[in-house]
Amino acid sequence: MERYSAFPSLELDRPAAHVLRLTLRAPGRLNAVSGAMHTELAAVWRAIGDDDETRAVVVRGADGAFSAGGDLDLVLEIAADYETRRRVFHEARGLVMNLIECPKPIVSAITGPAVGAGLAIGLLADISIATPSARIVDGHTRLGVAAGDHAAIVWPLLCGLAKAKYHLLLCEPVDGVEGRADRARLALRPRRRARVACARDCDAARRGLASRDPPHEARAETTGCASPGRRSTPHSHSSSSTCRGPTCARGVAAVREKRPPRFS
Repeated sequence: MERYSAFPSLELDRPAAHVLRLTLRAPGRLNAVSGAMHTELAAVWRAIGDDDETRAVVVRGADGAFSAGGDLDLVLEIAADYETRRRVFHEARGLVMNLIECPKPIVSAITGPAVGAGLAIGLLADISIATPSARIVDGHTRLGVAAGDHAAIVWPLLCGLAKAKYHLLLCEPVDGVEGRADRARLALRPRRRARVACARDCDAARRGLASRDPPHEARAETTGCASPGRRSTPHSHSSSSTCRGPTCARGVAAVREKRPPRFS
């Protein structure tokens, strides 16, 4: 595990042979992604891809939540500082592309809130397992910025353009209740009981993925994404490019006060 010492904001361990578990943990903040964690989430997938001991990855959140997305302090820093905005813009693209190009199969266990950057990992995983308590929402437009990052790529492909616009523009949440998740068509695998979800996602990774010895290109070919040697360039954009100035600050204040944003 020495190769992962460069990622102190991420909690990494091995629950089973050849299975790497990545836990998002930010106590008291619903595992919101800080600036340091955002940087590491963009880079860790390359390290995982080069790890011969890892055949499958499980991603989860700690303490009953997946991730509340970007930390609001980071959002305000993006709005106020050009260099931060430029850095996060490139990291957001790196997080999406490096995860897609990671040659190891990825299983996400979604419980509780899954928003923004955290949701990117949850939905871009090869297998997404959701509990009834999962609450999936992009969240960008609540801050007065575009729904970018993974959302511009994945939501239209998973649930169609009309439903994608409905959920992304209105920030309409999707939960993990069986039936409603299926109707949203976000390729979720609902679980009826939250207490067995984490055990089952690790079991899915161990039995179905880590027990095999697939060629390194298998995941990329199966998912139709570019292989590690060939970077694809989907027509996407990062919301961080529009996250600036007083509009963004008003959106952050509205989210913190749990009220509808007013931008006029």
